[in-house]
Order: sequence, then C-alpha cells, then structure tokens
Amino acid sequence: MKKLRKLLARIDADSPPKDVHDLRTNIRRFEALSAALLPGDQKIGDGPGERKAMLKDLGRLRKRAGKVRDMDVLTQIASTIHPRGEEECSVQLLERLGAKRKKQAGKLAAEADSVRRSLRRDLKSSSSVFSEILQERRDGADKDGANDGTAGAAAKAAKMAARLGTPRHLGRENLHPYRLQVKELQNVLRMAADPARPRLIDDLGGVKDAIGEWHDQEELIRIADETLDHKPKCRLRAELKRVAQKKYDRALHLAEQLRKAYLQSKRPAGKGRSAASPGVPRPEVWEATTSLSA
Repeated sequence: MKKLRKLLARIDADSPPKDVHDLRTNIRRFEALSAALLPGDQKIGDGPGERKAMLKDLGRLRKRAGKVRDMDVLTQIASTIHPRGEEECSVQLLERLGAKRKKQAGKLAAEADSVRRSLRRDLKSSSSVFSEILQERRDGADKDGANDGTAGAAAKAAKMAARLGTPRHLGRENLHPYRLQVKELQNVLRMAADPARPRLIDDLGGVKDAIGEWHDQEELIRIADETLDHKPKCRLRAELKRVAQKKYDRALHLAEQLRKAYLQSKRPAGKGRSAASPGVPRPEVWEATTSLSA
C-alpha cells in the first residue's frame, strides 16, 4: 500500500513503462487482498460505502494503466519483428503504437489527477485496517488457528482452485478468460506468509504469462490489420501470425499441463471411453490454500 501511494503521487502522462506496470500490478494485488481479507460488510475509511468507492476508483485507474501497458508491451514486441522488405510497414506500425500510447497515457494522467488525493488518503487509512487484521491474527486467533480474515482468504483460494478445471476444454475462445482465474488464484496464494507450495504459485505465473503473451500477439495483429495496407504476400503480417500461433500452442500446452499436474479426474476412465477431464484439486493444492490460515 505504501508503494501504491508513492506511485499515485508521481504518475503522469510521461510516466515510464515500469511505473505504469507497477501501478497496475499493485492495484491488482490490493484488490485481491481486500476481497480476501475483509468481510463484505467491513468498510475502509470513515463513511459508509467508503471501501466500495475506493475500489471503484482503483478499478478505473487500473484499466487506464492497462491500456497504456498494452501499448508498451505491443511496442516491445513489434520492435523485434521486422522481416526483410517490410521496413516501411514496420515503421508505420511502431508509429501507430506510439500515437496510441500517448493518447492512453494522457487519459491515465487525467484519471490519476481526479482521484489522486482521495485515493492516497484512503490507502493510508486502509493500512490501519489491514494492520489490525494482522494483529488480530497474531494475538486473537481462534481455536483452528485462523481469524475471520485469513479464514476468508483460505476459503476464497479454495473456491478459485476448484474452478481450475473449468471450462472443461480450453481453446482460443476461452483461454484468455481462463488466464484471469489463474491470476486471481496466484494473487491470493501469494498472501501466505510462508507458502506451502511455492512451486504451484510459480506454475500459475508461468501459465498466466504465456497466455498473456499470446493474447498480446493477437492484439498486435489486430492493430496491424487496422493500420497497414497489407499486400497479399505481406511478410510482416505472415510473421506476426506465425509468432502468434507459436505462442498460442505454448500457452495451451502449459495450461493443460497445469491442470494435469494439479487436478485429478472426477471419475476414472473406464473401458471403451476416454479419460475424464481434470476437475478436482489434488491434495497439494488444498495444502496451498489452507496455508493462508495457518
């Protein structure tokens, strides 16, 4: 929360990619922390609805930062793809991405200006709320060794883990939404002071990153199609599609490997039928979720 307050103090239209990325990442983690540790009726701040208003402001700011971050990532990707004979198309694509980045950075700065003072104040007060929860965890744990906040975090993580097997089949239409499930679980498991299964957290991060890289490549193709007047045999577009396919294959493979490693079938495969899809978390996954309340 201290880092988030510092980022809010200096974010503007000229903020470097690292600050924009850190802003977005820390807002995501704060949202996960808030949802997991605070009961639904507990507020941050003095007045009723204070927590809801703060999270709404943070959500808008995160989305603005995400649009800037997207352009930074796409620019980095585009700068590495320049097939021979397509220099003009490559430069035109980079210029387009630069213009979109500038526009989105301006919107991010305007949004930050409008909520900067109130968010920094509310984040400071929320630090006290979370400190009290952690103090209660140390001093007043119940007979099971968990208070309401940490027990809630463990329950939330357990529900997320149970959804790792959904949807049953992964493909181009649902792979990116599946990334959000993976990312949310990773964020919650990170809250454990001493994670029981750090490898699970790393594996979730690997799947999240791989799916994100594929989705970024698809977005770059979309912008290139809107921006460039491709010739029938445009090498740039062909290369973008080749890289996108490669990243999709890797992302799908890692997601399926994750499910194979950490989920078990709801029913065994019988004679004459194929194996059931993974659906129930293995014991090591439950161990990782319960470590939040240990």
